[in-house]
Amino acid sequence: MKIDPKNLQKVDIYKLLIGSVLPRPIAWVTSMNSNGTINAAPFSFYNIVATDPPMISISCLRKPGGKMKDTAYNIAKEKEFVVHVVDESNVAAVNDTSIDFPTEISEVEQLDLKMIPSEKVRVPRILHSKIQMECKLFQMQSLGGTETEPNTDFIIGEIVTFHIDDSLYDQGKIKTDLLQPVGRLAGVSYSKWGGSFAIPRPSYQEWLEDQKDRMK
Repeated sequence: MKIDPKNLQKVDIYKLLIGSVLPRPIAWVTSMNSNGTINAAPFSFYNIVATDPPMISISCLRKPGGKMKDTAYNIAKEKEFVVHVVDESNVAAVNDTSIDFPTEISEVEQLDLKMIPSEKVRVPRILHSKIQMECKLFQMQSLGGTETEPNTDFIIGEIVTFHIDDSLYDQGKIKTDLLQPVGRLAGVSYSKWGGSFAIPRPSYQEWLEDQKDRMK
């Protein structure tokens, strides 16, 4: 089947994307407004951008009418945020923070999430997360929609501090089996850690040698 997205409704394009790009990692983001109110929300349009310096990206789809989500608005104004990794132990709380609380109400207070201070940003961290990344805004761009009414805020943040649970850290690497990360699928479905397999990457020279062996 061949589909031209220009012939689809917005909701149908969205369904195709979230059903095709998966599993998606989830960024559990805390941000703070000018009054000090802490917002927490999950985003699965999220990934690595660069490693030196370390950068991640988050896409925040806007609300109907083009209004920015609280997370995007806070980051645009305050230039700081914290990303938390989602795992099987905290995914229920993460899902609760997707509730559309009014802007003036803090999810972390209503849901009684335990917060701890960050070191290099003013936005606090959620204790119940095994990996936390303090970020400062590097770049933000409005995308999609029209020139006067975009529908997406694309955020690139530079990670200025990693906080990693000691049990997960082994000689510079993360023990994925102990982290038990959770990913986002389509609809209300999630994926959970179920093991892995390894495929070594051959060099060009190894590939040539393999071709010679096959010719014998």
